[in-house]
Amino acid sequence: MESALYSGTLAHRRYLPRRHQFTYSLFMAFLDIDRLPELMRVSPLLSYNRWNWAAFYERDHFGDASLRLRERLAADAEASGILLPEGPVYLLTHLRYLGYSFNPVSFFYCYDRKLELQAILAEVNNTFSESRNYWLSSANELPAKNARCYRNRKTLHVSPFMPMELDYAFTFTPPGPRLIAHMRTLDRGRSFFDATLKLERREWCARELHRALLAHPWMTAKVIGAIHWEALRLYLKKVPVFTHPARMPQPAGVSGPEGR
Repeated sequence: MESALYSGTLAHRRYLPRRHQFTYSLFMAFLDIDRLPELMRVSPLLSYNRWNWAAFYERDHFGDASLRLRERLAADAEASGILLPEGPVYLLTHLRYLGYSFNPVSFFYCYDRKLELQAILAEVNNTFSESRNYWLSSANELPAKNARCYRNRKTLHVSPFMPMELDYAFTFTPPGPRLIAHMRTLDRGRSFFDATLKLERREWCARELHRALLAHPWMTAKVIGAIHWEALRLYLKKVPVFTHPARMPQPAGVSGPEGR
């Protein structure tokens, strides 16, 4: 397995309380986390921890940016009762573009030495500068054929148009010529919303990177713009708005929730 670019679409579908859906084109990087400085030298338009048209910054991901990502992953996995496997780890993520970064979700695919997928970490970020890591492993895996399926309780306030009392159901196909990452939010077992990444693999090389940059010259701005545009559409559809848990009034003497 090698690092790659993945290009395709992101589709969102809302079922409750109003139907709403959209699809956008995008591309993402799929990177061996142990080779990041080397991988960022593939093009003069690409940098590691330095401004460029496209760049990877260690501080754009969770934990202490002075530590290698593998060290951060191992510590976070241990805190969640998981042993990080000793094989390669590949990160599916948006890079930083023209100095601007925002990743709604990044996925770390964690393999053992036999190149068998053992765990996935979903690193979720919201527009309130908060993040939460969801470990997906045998502890919360569901039976499935030809895919990996997991279920987690939602613990981070992401969209003001969704309540906290939801579950996440994740489905992944193995990263290959095609890659699918599907996430459903469930309200007492009913589908409330889903998001689907459908991507096709491209070689990690200057030619493919330049092609992707010309098609999406400022990927981060497109992501942020889409988030706010779709939020406006939901507001105009009179979809209920849910207050951030940290801003909820609390009874006297009761500490507020973490807001995650």
